[in-house]
Amino acid sequence: MNANASIEILLVDDDLDDRNTFQDALSDLKIATNLTLLEDGRRLLDYLQNHRKPDLLFLDLNMPYKSGLECLMDIRKHSAFDDLSIAIYSTSSTEKDVENTFIYGANVYIRKPNNFAELKRVLGEVVNMNFQFQHSGLNKDTFLLSL
Repeated sequence: MNANASIEILLVDDDLDDRNTFQDALSDLKIATNLTLLEDGRRLLDYLQNHRKPDLLFLDLNMPYKSGLECLMDIRKHSAFDDLSIAIYSTSSTEKDVENTFIYGANVYIRKPNNFAELKRVLGEVVNMNFQFQHSGLNKDTFLLSL
């Protein structure tokens, strides 16, 4: 990615307040980003196939119609998205959810922070993460982002 280019970010989350808070936190970071928002996973695969591929996909797990895990599994079935960096962004912290998303190819698991300052810190860390390295050496010990 060109150093002057903005980072293409796609957030899929059914909660309007969470989408708005995410958008506000991202704009406060002063990092050149282009954010696209989807409210559920029903059209996610179609979106990915027909639009510019994002640099980073934030995917909520608990959504109606199609869960984030189902979306993750669908995406990872397509080799065109092998290099797509996927951050699970969820209120859930169950071992089962963390394990399943790791197994199905997410790059990092983030529990939604409880406050705005923490959300900004986490987003800054994730957006600046070197996911090329992450793809080659996925490690379950570093998969769950510590908050």
